[in-house]
Amino acid sequence: MGHGYYTQLHAADADADAELSRVDRDPRIASYGALRLYGGSGGKEQYGANTAPKMTKNCEGIGSNNRSILAGALIVPYMKLLLVVVASMVAVCLAEPKPAINEVKSNQPLQKPGRFLSLPVPEKCASRPKQFNYRGHNYFYSAHVPALADKRVDWLDGRNICREYCMDLVSLETQEENNLIFRLIQQNDVPYIWTAGRLCDFKGCEGRPDLEPKNIYGWFWSNNREKIHATNQIPNGWGYNPWSKSGHKKIPQPDNAEFDINQTTESCLSILNNVYNDGIGWHDVACYHEKPVVCEDSEELLNYVSATNPGIRL
Repeated sequence: MGHGYYTQLHAADADADAELSRVDRDPRIASYGALRLYGGSGGKEQYGANTAPKMTKNCEGIGSNNRSILAGALIVPYMKLLLVVVASMVAVCLAEPKPAINEVKSNQPLQKPGRFLSLPVPEKCASRPKQFNYRGHNYFYSAHVPALADKRVDWLDGRNICREYCMDLVSLETQEENNLIFRLIQQNDVPYIWTAGRLCDFKGCEGRPDLEPKNIYGWFWSNNREKIHATNQIPNGWGYNPWSKSGHKKIPQPDNAEFDINQTTESCLSILNNVYNDGIGWHDVACYHEKPVVCEDSEELLNYVSATNPGIRL
């Protein structure tokens, strides 16, 4: 894979406002290069720096040598007051509840630092969980893995959990595979999961007539960069449309409902289990929400680890 491969990937394999960053690695790992994320605007999910409140004090001159008595009288009360304020702030932060699945933040989510797509970890790849198999691919549901059982993560962190195991978030190209995941959700009473589905609404997606209108033609599977069928049609070879017929707005998905509340685009594809009394179905969801994941073998990552770790058993 040469330099041109990066140009081809630039418009497809990304998260948020993202660009592929070329790194000097073996050409065989072109698609595993670092993916730099930038905090977006205009409704994209926000990954940027979290900032804590800054506290200042106006005590200039109190501690000067010629005012030592006054300093002793005032500094102690100020310090006590400062400790009380800090303790109160910590208590509020610890007590703040996380939003439920059908709740959204009234303001745009706090930004996280720019992040990268993770490279696979050979040791994890060799011992990756193999809960079930479909057409030669292994899968696992994170809640069934002890080390991940209590984890609820945003969309990008979900991808990175999977990628460390030479896997990626599940993509559902066929009705048979979709039914397999729907059955997993139903039998285990799973409320929701992330999939690899992503809206192409970042840098590199603009000016492409084949993606318009975005809510119908702009979705793709981020793990293999394949376009998802038109959202308002039954896919070829399927007997039903997997997108839910309802949601927050009581209209068929995707509905980008959260944008009306806090201008955050619902750019990631989740499967929800009857959250809106609509059965199990696909929903567009803002990428900052936290959910468990289903991971699926990634041929790209498995091939890379195999090529760079002679003798490894995957």
